[in-house]
Amino acid sequence: MSTDDREIEVYRDPAFMPGDKVISKKNVKNDGTMAGKEIGETVVKKGDVGYVRDIGVFLQQFYIYAVDFVDRASIVGMRERELTPAETQARRRDDPGALQSHIVTRKFEEPAE
Repeated sequence: MSTDDREIEVYRDPAFMPGDKVISKKNVKNDGTMAGKEIGETVVKKGDVGYVRDIGVFLQQFYIYAVDFVDRASIVGMRERELTPAETQARRRDDPGALQSHIVTRKFEEPAE
């Protein structure tokens, strides 16, 4: 795989962040990496809605987004070009703290004596 004609995505910030709602632009079939699914079985259909759970890197060039397609009970690794935002992502740019809304935090208190 040559990178001469491709952007090296990791040189910039990811397009999506954990918690972002996204839509699949294409059908995705199991390539043998999903346990419990037959090879060639469709695991995501074009138009399915999911939520970014995590971001990884592939070949030190591309971001891979772990997308949780809740209705299909599948978590699938997808490239940026295979996804489109389901909602305007401007809120994230305007208020970086808004990203934290999906994370549950707990405050630990000292035990009463």
